[in-house]
Amino acid sequence: MKNILSVFVLMLFSVNLAQAGGPWPQPKGKGYFKLSEWWVVFDQHYTDSGKLDPNATTGVFNTSFYGEYGFTNRLTGIINAPLFSRNYMNNIRSNTTQEIIVQGEAINSIGDIDLGLKFGLTKRDAAVPISVSVLLGIPTGKKVGGTLNNLQTGDGEFNQFVKIDAGSGFSIGKTSAYISGYLGLNNRSKEFSEELRLGAEFGVGLMDKKLWLVSKLDVSESFKNGANAETITSTSLFANNSEFASLTLEANFYVAKRLGFSASVASAFRGEIIAAAPSFSIGVFYDMNK
Repeated sequence: MKNILSVFVLMLFSVNLAQAGGPWPQPKGKGYFKLSEWWVVFDQHYTDSGKLDPNATTGVFNTSFYGEYGFTNRLTGIINAPLFSRNYMNNIRSNTTQEIIVQGEAINSIGDIDLGLKFGLTKRDAAVPISVSVLLGIPTGKKVGGTLNNLQTGDGEFNQFVKIDAGSGFSIGKTSAYISGYLGLNNRSKEFSEELRLGAEFGVGLMDKKLWLVSKLDVSESFKNGANAETITSTSLFANNSEFASLTLEANFYVAKRLGFSASVASAFRGEIIAAAPSFSIGVFYDMNK
């Protein structure tokens, strides 16, 4: 039985990125910082043909720190660090005798760390701000784990993601709102396929901007140009040739001037070689812009 795991770890990164800034770099000396817990538990997955197949119940949990800091009014540093990552698989039992065929197991370690820079091509207060970002995926996670070598907290490859963001803030009556979108290319090493990524986001600020509700669309399309791209489906955490289209709903509530809590749920409505289950995230953030 294949135990195909999710690429939703990447979605956590994109959710944090968009919520914190989108095309808007942080002002000089200001920043946004977040500590969050993200998880997905699933017993079925999308195959490489987009169909659903069952698998042993599997879970992935990440405790992550995300931060943005403005070095100048146009240049922002970015870090996304899974400080603790857990990947587990339950026992696989016989359908007839209920005997354990494969023993369940788990691994714990740090995950792959992302470092990057965002540069504003326009001023932050432009009518349509535009920025470019370069994000580097550092292979600090564990690429092989478990008896079957199918448990991982990292993919073992160094990738570079370049993207362009654009957006605009506006008002709906007395309600503040914004819309943004991005387009990017993820270059993966170690014979992993390159990926085209794009997405859009809409957010509204309620209760005098204490509550922000956000909806997102994220799409990742594989070029399927990695090693043996026609046949590889992978049974690892960061699968080769993965694709998805997903929706995310997120709420962010300021309990103090700069301090707040967030919660989100994301799920793919189309996919190849990804988990067929929603992922969840909760976190606490500190926003120096308030």
